[in-house]
Amino acid sequence: MNRKALGALAAYCCVVIALTMCKAFFRIGYLWDPANQRRRGLSLQPLAELHDAQSWFAPLFGYGGNIAFFIPIGVLAYVAFRDARWAVLFGFGLSLAVETGQYIFSLGYSDIDDLLMNTVGTLVGVGIARACGPRLHTFWIMLGYVVPLCFLGLVLAGERLGDPSKVTEVY
Repeated sequence: MNRKALGALAAYCCVVIALTMCKAFFRIGYLWDPANQRRRGLSLQPLAELHDAQSWFAPLFGYGGNIAFFIPIGVLAYVAFRDARWAVLFGFGLSLAVETGQYIFSLGYSDIDDLLMNTVGTLVGVGIARACGPRLHTFWIMLGYVVPLCFLGLVLAGERLGDPSKVTEVY
């Protein structure tokens, strides 16, 4: 097991948890209103957004965003565990924990699609890590530390990153 990769994976997991379960407690500019993040919802119908969406962009953004968000989990888990099955199981378990936590603590909308797309993202990440081979492991680990540090900078900047007079309500 690669300890540096485990550290990078843990750091990136903190970003995932912060952006999925903790948005009620901090702000990055005016991307979201923390007051609106304390809610509970549940959808157990797979791919419901495909037929319920009011535009083509919503499913693309929702599904694509979840896949992209978990690609680093797959890459880092594969580098850390050196086993594709354990890496995918880790990504699935993390996603399941997040979705369950969101529901239990009223910190977001729990959706079976999120679990599915996060797992697909993990699979894609594992595929990328396997295809690139060990020569890029150091690069992935470095990114696994840099991204959380950038995220921390954004959190520390908070509301200074936005102009409240430019905020428009979206219905």
